[in-house]
Amino acid sequence: MAVAATEHNALVALHRFGLGARGGASGDLKSAARDPRGFLKSELSRPGAGLLEAPGLQSSAENLKALFARREEMRLARQAQPAPPASGDSMPTQPPQQADARLLQQIFRAESLARWQRQCAAEAGFIERLVAFWSNHFCVSVAKDGLVRASAGAFEREAIRPHVLGRFADMLLAVERHPAMLQYLDNTSSFGPNSQAGRDRKRGLNENFAREILELHTLGVGGGYTQADVAALARILTGWTLAGPQARIGEVGAFVFLPQAHEPSDEKLLGRAYPSAGEEQGRRALAAIARHPATATFIATKFARHFVADVPPQGLVKRLASVFTKTDGDLKALALALIGDDDAWAPPLTKMRTPQEFLIATTRLTGRMPEDPGRFNTAAASLGQPVWQPPGPNGFPDTAAHWASAQGVKARLDVANEIARRAGDSLNAIDLLEIAFGSAASKETRQTVARAESRRQAFALLLMSPEFQRR
Repeated sequence: MAVAATEHNALVALHRFGLGARGGASGDLKSAARDPRGFLKSELSRPGAGLLEAPGLQSSAENLKALFARREEMRLARQAQPAPPASGDSMPTQPPQQADARLLQQIFRAESLARWQRQCAAEAGFIERLVAFWSNHFCVSVAKDGLVRASAGAFEREAIRPHVLGRFADMLLAVERHPAMLQYLDNTSSFGPNSQAGRDRKRGLNENFAREILELHTLGVGGGYTQADVAALARILTGWTLAGPQARIGEVGAFVFLPQAHEPSDEKLLGRAYPSAGEEQGRRALAAIARHPATATFIATKFARHFVADVPPQGLVKRLASVFTKTDGDLKALALALIGDDDAWAPPLTKMRTPQEFLIATTRLTGRMPEDPGRFNTAAASLGQPVWQPPGPNGFPDTAAHWASAQGVKARLDVANEIARRAGDSLNAIDLLEIAFGSAASKETRQTVARAESRRQAFALLLMSPEFQRR
């Protein structure tokens, strides 16, 4: 009983908070069983553990600069083409979207491969789970346009990873100043109505950015803000944009504050006054919102829902919110509070692995490293969670019911069978079961795997077992 209880806690550590046991000689289950909480804490103590660097990865500014240069090349090439004959039988020029596609695909493949590899190689995977949580909380979508597609991977590396164990206020500022977010939520097309650029271009406010900051990034629905607050924050954040291809206002593809587009007015937001002060007005507003009591509750609720249960224990939520407030949004302290709370370890495992987590856990268990990002990206999309492409600004759903639909389970079975087919007879599911679950595996799962008609079928059944799918 003691061994079973110990390995159950190891299973909780690896599944609820991590990315599953790695195959081969890693011995993750045994390492976690010796000290489940310490196993997770060890990742948090490593300096720079959340950072990601890999060959072929460039900054968002460099990627955008390359994209703008490619578009300029195509523009000049189209200008140099002779005028079409009167008959109209000339060959059509290549659309700008197709001209972008090759470069954008190269960037996306390099970024996604580096991400898959890091997630599959991580020890416990707790930090990678934290990165994924915050990346989904502050999500952007590559489906928006070429600018976001060129910078989405770099956005995660530049705005999320450096702050994943830092302060929430710093992450918030980095996120909202990042070109990917400014473009995704349309702040690049928001102009102060009374600004010089607003008057000259006859352009006005776009409130998308401000609304999502309040509703999805900080206070949450019911967090006490009004439509007047949305409009005030939108005015405060006018002028926050990115430098275009001509580099007239700053480094190409980088964040820049454009005074000519900023609404020159004092504002009142959530009951506080913000005198006109250019970019600093927005910085002060975001810093105050990050420390708002509603933000602490909203973040704590989402944090507990993601890691513990769709309806998390209210005591846990309150304790996490208290830690968030007392530590000034220290995200490492928040992570430590989560794994240090008994409510966070209570059985059963009721959450369901997201499609990407399922693919990562499968690859970790086989002990192999991703080499072709296309195969993983295609599989993730077929399961309903394409990489950096959530259905909306609120990110991918985070409830078991969404991922456990009949259609979703059927898709997972198809993917599990395909993975097993590719593996052939090279994997022994019985051995992998011990690596993944040990004594925490149920009698039913053991019997189901043991009675399989082939090694391939046994492996597919292992991947579809409740122990493997739940977290």
